[in-house]
Amino acid sequence: MDSFIDNLPPDLFDQTTLVSLASTVAILAVAYAGSRVALPASTPASYRGLFIWHAFDALIHFFLEGSFLYHCFFSWMPLSSVKNPLALAPTAHNFLGYTNRAYGSQAAGDNPFAQLWMVYAKADKRWAGADLSIISLELLTVFLAGPLACLICYGIAKKDPRTNILIIVVATMELYGGFITFCPEWLVHNNNLDTSNFMYKWVYLVFFNMLWVVIPAWAVWVAVADISDAFAIRSRVQATQKRK
Repeated sequence: MDSFIDNLPPDLFDQTTLVSLASTVAILAVAYAGSRVALPASTPASYRGLFIWHAFDALIHFFLEGSFLYHCFFSWMPLSSVKNPLALAPTAHNFLGYTNRAYGSQAAGDNPFAQLWMVYAKADKRWAGADLSIISLELLTVFLAGPLACLICYGIAKKDPRTNILIIVVATMELYGGFITFCPEWLVHNNNLDTSNFMYKWVYLVFFNMLWVVIPAWAVWVAVADISDAFAIRSRVQATQKRK
């Protein structure tokens, strides 16, 4: 037990970290409250869960990952002012046409959203800088997956069965995005990841990222089951009509 505590970083539960974790819980609470307002009590539990998940998903994409993109494009510092360039997270060569700037949350000072990403960057330092793969993925996530998640919430509230198609599309995007996020790291033996302690490895990297694997996979299962039921009903109706 003592060795487990000794391996934890000294700033693990500082104010910034606690506020960052609390913000995720607050977003989940807002998504749940939205489901209470938008959905009737008769809504099946599975689709209430899907509404909460996609509302949570959209808010995460817009506010947290949107802030990440903002700092990647608009927060920068000249490399000449950095005393120890090796301490910086990498910025892609010639990013936005510049070779003498460091971009990302690491250059945003005390901005609250930047500080949130700097907390996560303790486990994966790519999120402190401007990694091209991450930025490319987040552009699709924020500007495509986020709005689609909102459409899913709207469709569930309106009981539109076509929403199942969007659920499968967004879930596939999330699953593909998770693979694209971490496969480059697996190929270089997790060069940018810190797995030296329980919090960074199992909470930041495994738990938070596996949410976007397990729940989208469940969403696909629910949507496919509903679509399959619709085909089964159509087949029974067609069989009945033929007998007539």
